[in-house]
Amino acid sequence: MAEFLQIEGVSKSFGPFQAVRDVTLSVAQGEIFSLLGGSGCGKTTLLRMLAGFEEPTSGRIFLDGRDMAGVPPWSRPVHMMFQSYALFPHMTVEANIGYGLKHETLSKTQRAERVREMLDLVQLTPFAARKPHQISGGQRQRVALARALARQPKLLLLDEPLAALDKKLREHTQFELMSIQARTGVTFIVVTHDQEEAMTLSDRIAVMDRGQVQQIGSPTEIYEYPVNRFVASFIGSITSFEAEVMARDGGALRLKVPAFGGEVTTKDANFAPGSKVTLALRPEKLVITKERPSGNAVQGVVKDLAYFGKDSLYRITLASGALVQAHAVNQHRGTETQRVADWDDQVWLSFDPAAAIVLGA
Repeated sequence: MAEFLQIEGVSKSFGPFQAVRDVTLSVAQGEIFSLLGGSGCGKTTLLRMLAGFEEPTSGRIFLDGRDMAGVPPWSRPVHMMFQSYALFPHMTVEANIGYGLKHETLSKTQRAERVREMLDLVQLTPFAARKPHQISGGQRQRVALARALARQPKLLLLDEPLAALDKKLREHTQFELMSIQARTGVTFIVVTHDQEEAMTLSDRIAVMDRGQVQQIGSPTEIYEYPVNRFVASFIGSITSFEAEVMARDGGALRLKVPAFGGEVTTKDANFAPGSKVTLALRPEKLVITKERPSGNAVQGVVKDLAYFGKDSLYRITLASGALVQAHAVNQHRGTETQRVADWDDQVWLSFDPAAAIVLGA
């Protein structure tokens, strides 16, 4: 896919505070691209600059080859869907969707046809005559989406689009959004603080922190191959340990890990012997056993245990005092006696060399 949106060295300051710092990225046409980060990381400020509500302090934004400098919001082929949805409570679903079309050069018949198309797209035709308070939160979200798409924007900006929905509805609506985007081909930029939401929705993700982009990649790249400790810890759960590279052998590293009281082998080979590094392990990559396995293994005691239905979370204290989190899938239906371990049990944690993430210290 060709580059559609280009952000080149964009920064934004409010007085002495720099909200966005030298952001450069590109988005392909028809892509769902997420800006992911915690509160205050600059993702919403960047979104507002794309919409034209804020002007960059420095840098340039190009949309479909056109420089957006000085172009007001109403002249951009962009629509922004706000977190609150901003529906008119006194209007019907149909009227809300058609409101933005009043300023389009369409006949009354064409406007009515466009609204019908949008109602059908978001599967709300039976609810056309209802008011916003007469439909569910998920349906209100779809009304806001239909209103945004009715004007046929080239770029749709979604600010925390699913934040107001409960967990189950949010999960369902994520797939609806993906389906609607695939059918329309409109480029989506999604701002979210929810890692699971970004991982589910996105073709690619930009992880932001303190106004800067830390990493851009597919959900798999971001999760499995984080470039630094911030990204590794922000996306999913992870336990990190200080380590030192003892030797490098082809595609493998031998690490000394003080918290383990010994050495382990990993597949990452981008560090020279003597380098201080961080060994990071995802909970689901660790295997819990009562007997000592071969390969990378460390012993500990089960301190805490939480049952989540599909899996269980174990918090295991090592002899060094370090605390490690590990997940075990509950494959069998049954009683507590079928757990891999219980409170105060001595267990072994093991992991495949390829499962370990090695980062700069």
